[in-house]
Amino acid sequence: MSAVAQVRIADADQKGLITIGIADMAVSQDPSARLITYALGSCIGVTLYDPVARVGGMLHFMLPNAATNEAKAAEKPGMFGDVGIPLLFKAAYDLGARKERLVVCAAGGAEVIDDDGQFRVGSRNRTILRKLFWKNNILLAADDTGGNISRTMSMSLADGAVTIRTKGTERVLWPL
Repeated sequence: MSAVAQVRIADADQKGLITIGIADMAVSQDPSARLITYALGSCIGVTLYDPVARVGGMLHFMLPNAATNEAKAAEKPGMFGDVGIPLLFKAAYDLGARKERLVVCAAGGAEVIDDDGQFRVGSRNRTILRKLFWKNNILLAADDTGGNISRTMSMSLADGAVTIRTKGTERVLWPL
């Protein structure tokens, strides 16, 4: 199976949700759907939305670089930022999204494991995200990254609104 084929094209379940698991990604044109991912600790959630094509997508990646485990990257490309992010964008383009119209948000990348700063997975994930976006001239419309708390991220496909829930409190990340 090709890597792009591993991006789900999804419709909402009975509750109106498209759940994005860890190392998972999906795109959709279902205006009744809400994409949601849970437990963004050191992982990062990336959303993209094209308001004209009404295409949205979400990725929940765990690690920055596929080179650390190429076999796992071939099996589960959404696990790695450097592979998953381009695949998410490509899948959205395949559904009619255009780069210049995309609203892109990110959340997560926290340092939730007390490892005395040895691994700094959250920081490394934030770095790969920013490097990829800088290299490809993509601006984040909004982000909630860093710190030391876990987040739940969701996006409405009706209007692209992104919300973040932490410790039982929900707030709108985009639009600002």
